Amino acid sequence: MSLDFYEDSFALIALHCILEDFTLAYTINKHLKCNFKRRRKNLVFSDTISLPVFEWKDTINDRYWTLIANTSHSEESYTNTGLFSDEPSYKKQYLVPEHKNVDYFMKLEQEDLDSEGSILKSILAIPKIITAYTINADTLKSKNNLIF
Repeated sequence: MSLDFYEDSFALIALHCILEDFTLAYTINKHLKCNFKRRRKNLVFSDTISLPVFEWKDTINDRYWTLIANTSHSEESYTNTGLFSDEPSYKKQYLVPEHKNVDYFMKLEQEDLDSEGSILKSILAIPKIITAYTINADTLKSKNNLIF
C-alpha cells in the first residue's frame, strides 16, 4: 500500500524556544498537565538524522501528542584543513526544511481539531516559550517526514 493513500489528520504547532528537548518536555508537562515521555528509540531518517521523540497518549480527550525537535546535528566525514583541522565539522539538518527557524514541532493527532486554539493559547502562556503558532501541514513539501 502506498503512502499516497494514507490520510492522517493532525494539527501542527511550531515552537520557538531556547530550551533543550527534555527541559521543554518537562516544562510543558508542568504547565499544561501533560505527561510527555521520551520514546526508547529515536526517530531515524538516515545514517545522519536521528531525533529524540517525546510522546503522550491523552486517553481522556482521545489525543496523541508528539514533541520533536526540528534540527539534528551530524558529524561530517570529510577532514577540515586550516587552523582547526583536528576538530570535527558538524552539519545541521532539518525535519521540516521549509521552516528552518522553528526549534520544535508539536503534533496533535485527534478526531476533532477544534481544540487547537485553546491548546495554542495555553502553550503561549508558558514563560520559557518565545512564540508558538499553527502550521497547515497540508502545505508542507516534507509532510511525509511528520508521519511516524
